[in-house]
Amino acid sequence: MTARQSTGVQGLDELLGGGLLPGTLTVISGATGIGKTQLGLQFAAAGQAQEGQRGIIFDMSSRGDGQNHADYARRMFDWPLQIADPARTPPLDQFFAELPRLGNYLRVFDYQGKRVTRGDLDFEGWQDWQSELARKLTAAIAFFYGNFLHGVRRAVIDGVEPVGRASDSIQFDLFEYVYHQILRKDPEWVARDLFRERFRENAGRIAAATYDNRQVGCLLLYTSAEVMLEELAARPLEEGDVLSNANTVIYLGKVRDGNRLRRALYVAKHRGSACTDEFVPYTIDDRGLRIG
Repeated sequence: MTARQSTGVQGLDELLGGGLLPGTLTVISGATGIGKTQLGLQFAAAGQAQEGQRGIIFDMSSRGDGQNHADYARRMFDWPLQIADPARTPPLDQFFAELPRLGNYLRVFDYQGKRVTRGDLDFEGWQDWQSELARKLTAAIAFFYGNFLHGVRRAVIDGVEPVGRASDSIQFDLFEYVYHQILRKDPEWVARDLFRERFRENAGRIAAATYDNRQVGCLLLYTSAEVMLEELAARPLEEGDVLSNANTVIYLGKVRDGNRLRRALYVAKHRGSACTDEFVPYTIDDRGLRIG
């Protein structure tokens, strides 16, 4: 039986029957400032003890106000994130080096102050987004493939902003590509997409250095418009929605406690084991989320 991956959050693994199932998608949804990024970093950092490698962070946020991943990682775990260059694809030999310089944090967009919905951009702006996305796909493939090749088994994808329809967001387009065409695709075919005309001459080398993508866990951090946990819990999962396709969905939100608001989480879905229907209070300190 495949070992579950720890979330890195005290008390949450027990709520999930031992943790998250590798090879599946987990969505963490909640409003800005509720603790999603801290939870994502806790999951990534827990890979050091469990798999011998911390996870990687793929940041799709588009506006100038970043998610402060580097500050959180340094403060919570004394973990200096290594920034990958979205405009540069490492040379082929570097993927097979013992100590590759691939980075563990990649932010693909840098359109300060702009949103990524069709309604917020004119036709020319939307075309610019599409062009930028196409240019950076190769860097994204290299980032994931190279890290998985060297033992990373956790990917945190952050920065998805709320939109009325998923089809209006280039971030959802990018996530769908990354998840289905990189994370869940056979590594040989990922290598074909990355190395292209150089694949055939390096096919033996690539086959000898493969990885098992069924062991890779993925956490998607999704910013919701809703702030209150009751509103999130009542949200319907529409067919084709990223939430409906996830193995595990966890909502983070505010609940009323007398005349105060407190943070709590709700496990809306977790295929693989029974879980509580309760709203579970949590706190945030300098080490991240804490339950109990």
